[in-house]
Amino acid sequence: MPVAIKKCINPSCGLSFEIENDFYKCPCGSLLDIVYSVAPSKDLIEVFYARRNHGGNIFNESGVWRFRDLINFLGINTESFDECAGGLVSLDGAEGRLSRPYKMSKVADYAMMNHDNFLLQPEGYNPSGSFKDNGMSTAVTHAKMLSVKKLICASTGNTSASAAMYAANENIECDVYIPRGEVAAGKLGQAFQFGAQVIQVDGNFDDALEASLAEADETQGYTVNSVNPFRLEGQKAIVYRVMEHLNWNPPDWIVYPGGALGNTSSCGKCLLELYQWGWIKKIPRIAVINAEGANSFYELVNGLFENKRLDWNCGRPDLEMVERYYLHKQKNGFHPKTRATAIQIGKPANIAKALRAIEISKGVVTQVSDEDMTDGMSVVGLNGFDCEMASGAVPAGVRKLRKEGIIESDDVVVGILTGRQKDPKLPVEYHSNRSNRYARPAKHK
Repeated sequence: MPVAIKKCINPSCGLSFEIENDFYKCPCGSLLDIVYSVAPSKDLIEVFYARRNHGGNIFNESGVWRFRDLINFLGINTESFDECAGGLVSLDGAEGRLSRPYKMSKVADYAMMNHDNFLLQPEGYNPSGSFKDNGMSTAVTHAKMLSVKKLICASTGNTSASAAMYAANENIECDVYIPRGEVAAGKLGQAFQFGAQVIQVDGNFDDALEASLAEADETQGYTVNSVNPFRLEGQKAIVYRVMEHLNWNPPDWIVYPGGALGNTSSCGKCLLELYQWGWIKKIPRIAVINAEGANSFYELVNGLFENKRLDWNCGRPDLEMVERYYLHKQKNGFHPKTRATAIQIGKPANIAKALRAIEISKGVVTQVSDEDMTDGMSVVGLNGFDCEMASGAVPAGVRKLRKEGIIESDDVVVGILTGRQKDPKLPVEYHSNRSNRYARPAKHK
């Protein structure tokens, strides 16, 4: 029996496939999960803790591969350094190494939360500066297994930086499709610096993704966007680090910004697995925070289109309604627009998996304004941490949900700060405007 398979997420289909290929969709049109044949023993918790004293082993040092027994789709001997080195892709153990939850008292005050119960996990400590490195390490591991010659992705910045970085390290070609003029210069600079071929598309991220998927089909390139289920396997390590920090006692809430919804999808799958394996006794609620200017998931889940809530519906979500929604937006000339470019996405590729995550966790979806996100970003900075504007959606979203009584002040809440600041003009503009909540404008003498 294979160690891992790909399986259609639609329960009424349920087709399964071996993993020695790079397709990411079932013939029925649904996305695929990576499913493991054996439930791992909870005794591994002690193994993971012991690996923190890594002794120079980069796979123990890595915040992703330290948990490799839970994402062992290669079926290797996880205690053999040689087998790990022969298969697993790592940037010298740097992915996820420094990322864990931190208490931030000023952010807790802003979010109206108890100081001891509110934690934020900065994924900007990853080598490319965002959470993407968690999933890129596993996606490129699978690509390496297939002897892939070229990685392909679409990006609003963070994915291109991470893909280009891992491709350079593994001596693989990398093409990145970006929406012209919609990517922060700091992120675009990384893609160039790491040697990627940048292809600019007239349009938005959704157009860039469509073009990149078409090229992957035509040229045998390997897609590393979050439609690839191996990307989502690595992003589960974000949740593993949260759980380890809390001694595997789940928080009440895990909060993410919402863009393509890969993190939401990965988190939901991870929590369901941990619960089914008996590693956790409850599933935390997931809160997804959209930008008001890119709020497709918010509007659909909350019944703001056709007066009907979009839900998982036992694996058969009404995707025809989703297409009608997109057509309605197109006819009315609406295009996603927010200065938080990392989540400026109108057609989230993982919407079906994200719906599953919301149902599994009894989660919620809300939206915040650009002004709210810059406040959130800035108060994180006043605690001595750095995050990009999209990450500012997390404290802003928690503050909103607190005001609405959905999150209680004594709930244990962990928010994921998905990336660091790579657009320096945003904080300069923010702090130059005295009317902003946390502005500290420059003085002149």
